[in-house]
Order: sequence, then structure tokens, then C-alpha cells
Amino acid sequence: MNNLLFDFIVDKTAKTVFITREFDAELSLVWDAFTKPEILDQWTAPEPYTAKTKFMNFEVGGKRFYAMVSPEGHEGWILQKYTSISPKTNFKLFNSFADKNENPQLPGSDWDYTFSEHNGITKVSITIYNESLARIEKMIEMGFQGGFTMGLNQLEKLLITLSKK
Repeated sequence: MNNLLFDFIVDKTAKTVFITREFDAELSLVWDAFTKPEILDQWTAPEPYTAKTKFMNFEVGGKRFYAMVSPEGHEGWILQKYTSISPKTNFKLFNSFADKNENPQLPGSDWDYTFSEHNGITKVSITIYNESLARIEKMIEMGFQGGFTMGLNQLEKLLITLSKK
């Protein structure tokens, strides 16, 4: 394995999580992995959970509505609203837990994704701002860091497979 960067920093004072991860894959492929539901569903849920996108419109004002499905079939729904998109460099969204009818459970969090490529290595920087300190603490209690890290590791393996196609 090469020495790809991976940082996961929780700043409770700023109510913000900073994640930086490098992937040995070209930018366009990594961008697709974060913006196409058929690829997102293959890596975003930490095993043994699966992700199931009900719908996704990747455009400003558009939404992704998806469930994290447990092995027993329990669905935890998440609603994401895209607030800004600069193709292949950045997108922003508002993320909230929701019920199966798309009713958000507030407060949510603002996610800011930035993509850059250098010498075939793509760096993804994610900033997650929570207006509620209680929410960020709940995310941490629920194992967000471990689950998100597992998802990114699954993405790393998936990118190797997709790069060969």
C-alpha cells in the first residue's frame, strides 16, 4: 500500500469534522464515486449495512434520498439537499436524518466536498459543520468516524475495480 493521506479531525469547539482522504485514482472517477447513485450505493454504508438510493438529482436544489439498511432490513433514511456544485472541484449539501416520507429530523449538518488531483492521486477534503454541538456528539457516539472510515476504505477497493474497467 502506498502512503495515501487520511485525516479525520473532530473539532468540537468549531462543531466541525474535517476529513481528508487521498485515492490512487483519477479525479473524474473519484468525482463520479461521490456523485452517481449507482456508485454511491456500493460504498457509503459501512458493512454489513447497505445503501439504497430512492432518488437522486445531482443539481443545485436537487436531493439524494437514501437509506442505510441493516442486515435485518431496518432502514435509516437520510436526506441530502445540494446547495452548490462546481463540476469536478466542489459540491456542498445539507444532510439530515429523515423518516421514510422525506421529513427531515433537524438540526442537520452542512457538508462541503473539495476535489483535487496531483500526479494521478485525487484528494477529497470534506468539512462537516453542525450548528448543534449535541448533534456532532451524537454522530460521534453512534460511531460516525468508524463507519465513515469503513465506507472510505470500501471506496478505495471499489476504485481499484472501477479503474480496471
